[in-house]
Amino acid sequence: MHLSSDEVIFWQAGFIKLNGTIVTTWLLMLILTIGAKLITRNLAQNNAEISRWQSLLEVIVTLLKQQIAEVGLKQPQKYLGFLGTLFLFIATANLLTIFPIYEPPTGSLSTTLALALAVFIAVPLFGIQEQGLTGFLKTYLEPTAIMLPFNLISELSRTFALSVRLFGNMMSGSMILAILLIITPFVFPIVMTLLGLLTGMVQAYIFTILATVYIAAAAEICDLKTDN
Repeated sequence: MHLSSDEVIFWQAGFIKLNGTIVTTWLLMLILTIGAKLITRNLAQNNAEISRWQSLLEVIVTLLKQQIAEVGLKQPQKYLGFLGTLFLFIATANLLTIFPIYEPPTGSLSTTLALALAVFIAVPLFGIQEQGLTGFLKTYLEPTAIMLPFNLISELSRTFALSVRLFGNMMSGSMILAILLIITPFVFPIVMTLLGLLTGMVQAYIFTILATVYIAAAAEICDLKTDN
């Protein structure tokens, strides 16, 4: 039994490795891309019949826009592409665990760290877009210049916390299921698998909401200035 799909090596040349995490990540992106193309292929046709998958996607998009707006971002459609992609990637990665041979890439620290780094980069980009470079950099000096190192440490620590939280929750579920498969009959692990699917959806929601909160905090000052 291995801890994560990083330990499954399909090909290696020197220090370059093609491991299970990379393969499942790219397969997952391919599934999401093809799925999105197929589901939205009739959007341009006014009289086209709406499929169940398209209805489901529209429900997800609507709920995400509502959640983004409730967090405090006034133009949720501006952030929907990034935050929606985060949610769908994490949710789909965990839903596919119904297949026994599949190991979610979110069970690898490298994947969760990459997702957290994406949020780390997106936060200042959205902040600069809203406030301008000078206005955004000034937020690190508030309320006084003494807070600069603490604000920088906060940026780094929350990125690390995001990656470790998602990795820990996903890996612990996989480890518990693997142990139960060894020491108990198959009935109980099936129940744990269903519970793991629910946990995965919750983690996708929490990760997306936290990313939304961080982006909203970066754009908050600009919104306050606009209101005044």
